[in-house]
Amino acid sequence: MNLGWQELLIVLGIAVLLFGGTKLAGLGRASGKAIREFKEETEGLSSGRKAEQAAAVTQAPVQRAEQAVEGVDPTTDNA
Repeated sequence: MNLGWQELLIVLGIAVLLFGGTKLAGLGRASGKAIREFKEETEGLSSGRKAEQAAAVTQAPVQRAEQAVEGVDPTTDNA
């Protein structure tokens, strides 16, 4: 799809004629809100994953220390 500015202007004009200016404005607001919510959710997922990874990193030495106290070899996987 190699559209120039003239073609895009024609498509926009047809859209305004078909749907009207107020419907297009509402559609723009709704799509902007949806994109904003999507970004917030994806950022929440990535920050949640980072928090889980940080917790795992800080928890691993504690588990090794507990295993060493119990006399379990921390280098082997005895889970």
